[in-house]
Amino acid sequence: MSEADDFIAWVNSSLRQAEVALHDGDSAPRRALWSRQEPVSILGAWRNAFGQQEVDEAFAVLETAFSNCTSYTFELQAYDVVGDMAYTAGLEHISTSVDGQPRSYTLRVTQVYRREDGEWRVAHRHADTVAE
Repeated sequence: MSEADDFIAWVNSSLRQAEVALHDGDSAPRRALWSRQEPVSILGAWRNAFGQQEVDEAFAVLETAFSNCTSYTFELQAYDVVGDMAYTAGLEHISTSVDGQPRSYTLRVTQVYRREDGEWRVAHRHADTVAE
C-alpha cells in the first residue's frame, strides 16, 4: 500500500469510528486522534476553539450534546498526503440526537493532519452546515 492508501485507510477506519463515537456521546476516541502539539484549532459549525484547552472544552460540550448516532457517513471529495502533512475535504452526513432531539444534517468539513511519532493526528478542523 502507498502512503496515501494507508492514510485513507486510517480515515475510513479509526477516524470514522471516532466520529461515530462522538456523535454517540463519547469524545474519548476523537480526543485520542487529535494532536497534543500546538497549534490545534477548530472553526466549527457550533463553536470555534484555538489551543489545547479550548479544543478539549469544545469536545466536552459536543460530548454532552450528542447521543444515539444512527448514521454517519463521510463523503470524501478531495485529499492529499505530502510527507508528514495531509488534508481531507468532504461532506459528513450525520443522523444523531442533539440535546435529546433526533436530527439529521450535513457538514462540509476540511481537516488538516500531521504525522506525530508515526501516527496521524488531527491538527485543524473546519466545518459548517450545508444549507438545504
